[in-house]
Amino acid sequence: MNTSNHDASPLTSAATNSKGRRLCPIALLDYCDRKIDREALQTLAGQSILHPRQFNRRTVVAISQLAALLESRNVEMDKPLDGKIAITAFFEASTRTRLSFESAVLRLDGKVLSVPDGQVTGIAKGESLADIGEMFNTYGDVVIMRHPDTNCLDEIGKNLQRPLINAGNGSGHHPTQALIDWYALLKWRPELCRADCPPEKRVHLGIIGTPGSMRAVKSFVRLALMFSGAVKKITLISELADPVGLDLTEPIEESPIEIEIINDVQEVLPELDVVYVNSIAFLGDSYRKLDARYKLDASSDLKSGAVILHPLARNDEVSENLDETEHNLYFAQAAGAVFVRQSLLTSVLDRLDRISGLGGS
Repeated sequence: MNTSNHDASPLTSAATNSKGRRLCPIALLDYCDRKIDREALQTLAGQSILHPRQFNRRTVVAISQLAALLESRNVEMDKPLDGKIAITAFFEASTRTRLSFESAVLRLDGKVLSVPDGQVTGIAKGESLADIGEMFNTYGDVVIMRHPDTNCLDEIGKNLQRPLINAGNGSGHHPTQALIDWYALLKWRPELCRADCPPEKRVHLGIIGTPGSMRAVKSFVRLALMFSGAVKKITLISELADPVGLDLTEPIEESPIEIEIINDVQEVLPELDVVYVNSIAFLGDSYRKLDARYKLDASSDLKSGAVILHPLARNDEVSENLDETEHNLYFAQAAGAVFVRQSLLTSVLDRLDRISGLGGS
């Protein structure tokens, strides 16, 4: 079934996904009475964004509210990032993350200095990240960095005085991807914003992957644990007996959300409202693909109305024959990336007052 017009709204002119469900930012704004929680956003001013534990449910909702506003109307004329320079320093391969950050900055009239490949920097000659951080202080106003070393944030942070946004650090975290994931879910079902989400709107999350070695999955789980009033259960589906990892052990033990770990996706698939899939695990200094047992396609026993999230890039774990179905939320998820990153950058660079008609509480 082709659902390319599903949930489309004539009120939004932003480019969106070509297939699968389309998500309407107006629905989220209307559910929040068109109010933006500016107080929550203002706590991010001047802050580095390194780890999802820096957020709480209120902040995630506020970032999503502003993203919905930015997606629903043309704010380019406000030029909120005029005069600001973002450095995108990518020492690890990336397509979506780097380009969506750069698009976010440029569309708000900021400027970009890009390092698309670490081998074109002094790193190739043995220069330390700490020294590179010292140089960045005079080159830009915010640094957005991806690096294969999990400890890179501490190293560059020795001298860097500008806000740093973590765009993925080895097997560590990917906090902005998790914000994008939840923006998609909050547009899909705005009731999830509420601390007391109606029981019939609460979701059973199924997560196919290994959070301990998959940074996007780990960050998604970390945010999911903040939505205890909206998530009724989390099922982790992995080939490993203990896929969680040390970073998530304590927050999972402290969470009121029911959490189970299984290794057979078929056992639980018909019960899941949301299926989050990632294919790539970072193990030491190499990558490993998800086991073939966990692949999804149009014949999979998915619940009616269930949606699939995937941070992309995908391999064959989510078949292209799902692209035209109502289960495809992953294209709409990706389409929201620019607006979430615009929301975060505008808050971190303290430029909320430049967005006309922002209003809020």
